Amino acid sequence: MRNLIQEYSVSSQYFAPRGRERLMFLGEQITQRHLHFNDRLIGIVGDSGSGKSSLIKGMFPGLELSNDDDVLNSRKIMQVREPLHELRDSASYHIDMRFQTAFTQMFEIVDFVNHLLSKNRRVIVEHFDLLYPALGKNADIIVGIGEEIIVTRPSVFGPLPKSIFEIVNKSLKYRKMSHTVEDITMQILDEDFGVDKECYFSSDIRKGFVLKFFQEKNIDFNLLSTKIDEMLAKNLPVSYYDEDHIMIGEKVVECDGPRLHVSNTSQVLNFSLVKRFVKDPKTATYCLVGLIDNNSDELENRNTLHFLKRKD
Repeated sequence: MRNLIQEYSVSSQYFAPRGRERLMFLGEQITQRHLHFNDRLIGIVGDSGSGKSSLIKGMFPGLELSNDDDVLNSRKIMQVREPLHELRDSASYHIDMRFQTAFTQMFEIVDFVNHLLSKNRRVIVEHFDLLYPALGKNADIIVGIGEEIIVTRPSVFGPLPKSIFEIVNKSLKYRKMSHTVEDITMQILDEDFGVDKECYFSSDIRKGFVLKFFQEKNIDFNLLSTKIDEMLAKNLPVSYYDEDHIMIGEKVVECDGPRLHVSNTSQVLNFSLVKRFVKDPKTATYCLVGLIDNNSDELENRNTLHFLKRKD
């Protein structure tokens, strides 16, 4: 009955939030909603810097990763070449294909994964699209992350890992642009308008960002829009500083997702600020909205337009 029920599921889609805590929380929810105890091969796809590591940590708390951003776990990487009887008896194993193929041969990775699966161990494979052609079997569940997170349970008819990667990789640039201009907006609100970050929290919209205020503020939206445009036009470099900050130009700015940005403010294209608060009656908040595509029409249906524009 379990397999029959799951065959009805094609895919589920979520916003890929910006910030480690929000991403890890969503990972926990994805596990609760979609992962079955009998799932053994878990495929994770998405480009570097999309937040795969944080998502995996949320989905599998306590899992020891073979790499974590700038740190490589050499013992975990070389476990592929250890005699099978010397492997630590873990319930779950993690492999990052981009790192793993730099140290071991593909046939070694395939043998290692097949052995773990034969022992009913769970294997979480980052960049699963790189392993699939050699492995010859699809994952029990694939999670792709770009601007959105797609959770799919492949059948004999797909989807293939490469297809999921192409979808999420194409949209990742919008998430990076949105996060960059969101941080710039928050910086300007603080420095030029005296708006404390405790007054609002971040939310999501397709190709853009949302700051939800607990109370409506007296903000000159025209002035705010001008200041954001001026900052973007300065062609300032944007770079990682530490796990809680980025650098915009020469200034260190607080950020909870420091690896998810474009590298220069000039790479934020077609930005526009909605020059009014959009009230959200469900959360009793007032939304400050920034968009990447200069299209503020049909805000009330914006998250649906993506599907309406699909070709037959």
